Amino acid sequence: MPAYKHLFFDLDHTLWDFDANAKEALIEVYDHFELEAKGVHPFVDFYKHYLHHNEILWDRYHKGFITSDELKWKRMWRTMLEFKIGSEQLARDMSVHFLERLPVKKILFPHTIEIMDYLTAKGYTLHLITNGFEKTQWSKINNSGLNKYFTHMITSEASNSLKPKKEIFEFALQKAGASLAESIMLGDNLDADIQGAINAGMDCVFVNHLKISTDIKPTYTIHHLEELEQIF
Repeated sequence: MPAYKHLFFDLDHTLWDFDANAKEALIEVYDHFELEAKGVHPFVDFYKHYLHHNEILWDRYHKGFITSDELKWKRMWRTMLEFKIGSEQLARDMSVHFLERLPVKKILFPHTIEIMDYLTAKGYTLHLITNGFEKTQWSKINNSGLNKYFTHMITSEASNSLKPKKEIFEFALQKAGASLAESIMLGDNLDADIQGAINAGMDCVFVNHLKISTDIKPTYTIHHLEELEQIF
């Protein structure tokens, strides 16, 4: 087994339970703006439409078709259009409120803190590589208690690149002062994290919380974070 020293983690959907945290934040948006009284109901339909439009717009953002600002407010705007409400101002206000509430949420996947303690105690240097926004991601790790574990956090915003482009991995290695041979990427996203790491020549751990099947061949696959103790 290679002598890994630097472990590069993805954050959202890998350690920080994005779906659970986003749902909590969206419930607060829904209540704060009294959307039920505006004819936006039930919440489950609002949530379903939001997930649909958020996925489409993230894809467009990753491909460079829209800006981060457009992504943030248009996912709300397009969701509200499903309920025949076309106010850009309301959508922008909802976006601001959502992005204020989301990063203070603290739900992590089971055993996240235990495995961080385990890896730190064994002498590994931990880093983050994330496609999220700089301010938002710092808020997430500070509020969830993860900040003390990571030496560097490399965001797409700071590196001017996005996973799966190999430039963000090269930027991360350079910032961490790490070589490819002693580094490994750990993440849930087959395209961004796993294929991205493979493209960069880096070993990788597929954190397959959802137990999906794939033809991509990661170095290791786990289904629960505690399984990392069998690798490191």
